[in-house]
Amino acid sequence: MTQTVQQRVSEAEWQTRVDLAACYRIVAHYGWDDLIFTHISARVPGPEHHFLVNPYGMMFEEITASSLVKVDLHGNKVMDSEFDVNPAGFTIHSAVHEAREDAQCVLHLHTNAGVAVSVLEDGLQPYSQTALFPLSNLSYHDYEGIALNPDEKVRLVADLGNTNFMILRNHGLLTVGNTIPNAFLGMYAMQRACEVQLMAQATGQSLVSIPEPILAGIKAQVEQVTNAMGGALAWPGILRKLDRNYPGFRS
Repeated sequence: MTQTVQQRVSEAEWQTRVDLAACYRIVAHYGWDDLIFTHISARVPGPEHHFLVNPYGMMFEEITASSLVKVDLHGNKVMDSEFDVNPAGFTIHSAVHEAREDAQCVLHLHTNAGVAVSVLEDGLQPYSQTALFPLSNLSYHDYEGIALNPDEKVRLVADLGNTNFMILRNHGLLTVGNTIPNAFLGMYAMQRACEVQLMAQATGQSLVSIPEPILAGIKAQVEQVTNAMGGALAWPGILRKLDRNYPGFRS
């Protein structure tokens, strides 16, 4: 009798699969997906440098825990799967995972608001409280074309440094998290900050920036307002929402 994916993997890996599938589904719920062309990756618990990524060709709203593809740092499948992965997409993710031990999850999107802010010369601005979260830990990476050049990895990692938020110029947004919930919460904040900025700029009126002293102290404030738990505060509610409205991701 053929074993299911759940029977073939550890309990810790299965939980990671469930959380990653949930992350794909909630991104689709907010309309942040780009058909099949962006990615969220997560490191598989254990000593191996193995990762889970979406099957190429599957819509985010269709992804399940079992359908996620397990690969190594080179994007080679390390567990049988009928699906392939997108080599261009995993170039970015593998670079971050390899360089950052804390990068348990890497989330990259091409949202309209994110791409729009990425082409603004001054990038993300301190126009809203939500913007303070990404601005406390933000980096930029200049556009180098479709991400197929392995040499770009070095420059992307250097630009990212120790930050958890990145704006890829002319391309989109990226967040790094030590957990899947934290990577999602970071993206939620950065995406909302981009949306608010564009709405404010579209009015054509003079804009008020948050004062510099507040920006300087934001790192301590961010930790205090989330009780140092980050995405773990919101994640159980997100899972309940998905169970109510988009069941099936746990299969």
